[in-house]
Amino acid sequence: MFKVTPNPPEADDTTPYEFPGSKKFHDAAERALDHYLKPNATTLRFHKPSTMFQITPDQDNETLLAHACESLASASIMTSDIAAYVDPPQRHTILAIQQIIMLAELAVNQVLDNVETRQPQH
Repeated sequence: MFKVTPNPPEADDTTPYEFPGSKKFHDAAERALDHYLKPNATTLRFHKPSTMFQITPDQDNETLLAHACESLASASIMTSDIAAYVDPPQRHTILAIQQIIMLAELAVNQVLDNVETRQPQH
């Protein structure tokens, strides 16, 4: 049996705007998303970050990496301790967070090792 098919297939004349109001709805949704996800230039210009916890720009990379590594190790231990006191569904989530922290710690440790090996020997 032979079925007639157009070559190329005819395109549908449908649009994502099924009724006249849907274009307005789409535009309103775009404006709402832009309002929350794309801050305007005046908002960014007047935003001044807090200086309460600020790292001085002259800190060397090795010190920053060592501190990051220690912070990640502490976070890993804290999540492990908390997981011991939590019921299984939440325990699995906490242990997954701990695993992500440990992976980040491994990456920072590797960068630290790379920094140490690249420094010239005196």
